[in-house]
Amino acid sequence: MIKRKLFNQLIKDLKSEYFIIITGARQTGKTTLLKQLQKYLAEKNQAVYFINLEDPDYLTLLDEHPKNLLSFFPLPKNKKAIFLIDEIQYLQKPTTFLKYIYDEYRDRVKLFVSGSSAFYLDAKFKDSLAGRKKIYILNTLSLEEFLLFKGKDDLAKLVAKIPYHNLNLASFPLALKRELMQETNFYMTYGGYPRVTLAESEEEKQEILLDLVNSFVKKDILESGIKNEQKVLNLLKIMASQCGGLVNINNLSNLLRVSHTAVENYFYALRKSFLLYFIHPFSQNVRNEIKKMPKAYFADLGLRNMLLKDFRPLPLKQDRGEIYENFIFRQFLDRLPVDDIKFWRHQQGAEVDFILHESLACEVKYSMELINLPKYRRFRELYPQIPLKFIFHEGTKPESQPDDYWQF
Repeated sequence: MIKRKLFNQLIKDLKSEYFIIITGARQTGKTTLLKQLQKYLAEKNQAVYFINLEDPDYLTLLDEHPKNLLSFFPLPKNKKAIFLIDEIQYLQKPTTFLKYIYDEYRDRVKLFVSGSSAFYLDAKFKDSLAGRKKIYILNTLSLEEFLLFKGKDDLAKLVAKIPYHNLNLASFPLALKRELMQETNFYMTYGGYPRVTLAESEEEKQEILLDLVNSFVKKDILESGIKNEQKVLNLLKIMASQCGGLVNINNLSNLLRVSHTAVENYFYALRKSFLLYFIHPFSQNVRNEIKKMPKAYFADLGLRNMLLKDFRPLPLKQDRGEIYENFIFRQFLDRLPVDDIKFWRHQQGAEVDFILHESLACEVKYSMELINLPKYRRFRELYPQIPLKFIFHEGTKPESQPDDYWQF
């Protein structure tokens, strides 16, 4: 079975004293990851135990007292026992549980835990657990992982070597470049949920995505305490139609006919369930720069396309520019912390799609022909120290200053 990139990091974390929390959207493969870790450790003759807290018997016992964990599973004398606990958010007091096991048994017990509903984790994790934990977010498949799942190992190895500060296929052999462009278009259509990627037919892929919207997204909404699930789904559909656009709470409140607070609560649930990511404006206190409204992107474009029920080939879509921009955002997200990804926008209309590490600017266009250099004069005047690169999907880079143009 194909392993996610996070698997190798978890193996390295076996030597640390921290307990490990794996979170992320539903159906991204957290349980599978823990099962793979269980198999690996069992083959190494390690004492390893898998516990699913959707089992009411285990949940009742661990809610009664954390030490009940050790009542049913013997601890070896000369090495640590590894506990893999799935759906940790179902505990009444997960913080108390983790803190107790860590403080009392860290010399004998190592914990790897998973939790899907991050907003639920927020509500129950009252203690920061500082110095005791490491947290990983398991998103849907990255482009590299998507290629591995499809058996395109050579392409995956090449993509893995592309850094955020040179998102460019210039060094690819022509045949591999064409193949990657084809796979990239498919990735932008159906996204990277593992089950969707492994499904053989496009009809099956769409059925799985529809089930994700109807079952798992609604479950996230329910567990967040929001009562009007249809309003949240309507909000998701609005965001799907304008991904990469500014998030204007006033306008959304009017469209949905709900309060500002309600919209903010909806966004909180969607962000904490890892369906949407938000990036914030870059500014160095220059007057007339927009400093408040963020931009929103989907974690997975397959889910976004299902919300709009539009799976036409990318070149046939009028919104292909927005889809491509969201795709490039995901490339940066897979290479950088989200807090290092910003955007710039001036009140007079000038804008740059991404500012990375506050030291690199990237403007994204689906077609090379859509790049209009005079539009970026204002940014270059205000920030001459920040290089500006243009990323495009189709077309040919110009002969003048070719290093400023990246095709991906």
